[in-house]
Amino acid sequence: MSGLPTTRRQWLQGALAVAPSGWLIHAASSAAGPRPEDPFRLGLQSYSLRAFSFREALAKTAALGLSYWESFSAHIPPDPARAAEHRRIAQDAGITVNGFGVVAFTADHDANRRLFDFGKALGIAYFSADPSRDAFDSLDKLVEEYDIPVGIHNHGPGHQYASIASIRDAIRDHDRRIGCCIDTGHFLRAQEDPVEAAKTFEGRIYGVHLKDVKDGKVFVVLGQGDLDTRSLLAELARQKYGFCLALEYEENPEDPMADLEACLTAYRQALPAQ
Repeated sequence: MSGLPTTRRQWLQGALAVAPSGWLIHAASSAAGPRPEDPFRLGLQSYSLRAFSFREALAKTAALGLSYWESFSAHIPPDPARAAEHRRIAQDAGITVNGFGVVAFTADHDANRRLFDFGKALGIAYFSADPSRDAFDSLDKLVEEYDIPVGIHNHGPGHQYASIASIRDAIRDHDRRIGCCIDTGHFLRAQEDPVEAAKTFEGRIYGVHLKDVKDGKVFVVLGQGDLDTRSLLAELARQKYGFCLALEYEENPEDPMADLEACLTAYRQALPAQ
């Protein structure tokens, strides 16, 4: 696309030009990506930047010093014909699109295949998903054919996949590449323990949405709610979890950067000792 910056440096310069002054120094020093002691592919669920365009969101992610995305569809539409273009633009910004979701797979095998074609062209490592109950036969075939795993995303109270048990039971008799995308905030909202979820789905965790909730109701900055972030990260590190650990912040969508910086600080403080 004409007029787009083509290097990470150009993207970072653009991001710094619009960055709030409170985090310019940090962005410049951390733009190379996660610190050496960080065992995870820390990134963003791009929904955190939903008020911004695809290119703006990439620039803000790079300015935060992060290198990975789980993208949602408003930033990258699930179109196989344009997936390679979006992958290139993200790579030019220094961002690897590691995951995509949340996808509503159904029993329509042809429609599901188009999504997997899109995922292959985008180069993702996993889908986060909200599959219908009749989608699993199709998904069993597609995860085997494409070798792209699917993590069922828990959506909080009242949803069919609100609890650890509901996801465990849904995936029990299916391909091991169908597992759970752990949304820590929604598990807290459903009075479920995210650390227990990580233990339950060991070997089948495909995506983590890292966010915090206070009293089961209010989304807050990481470290200000009820998530035992330190224990969760220790458990994921023990498992050598290797997919995107996607920070997600749902509040203040028009101006989330200072809050995301605070989330990053809390995350670093909670990292397990190496």
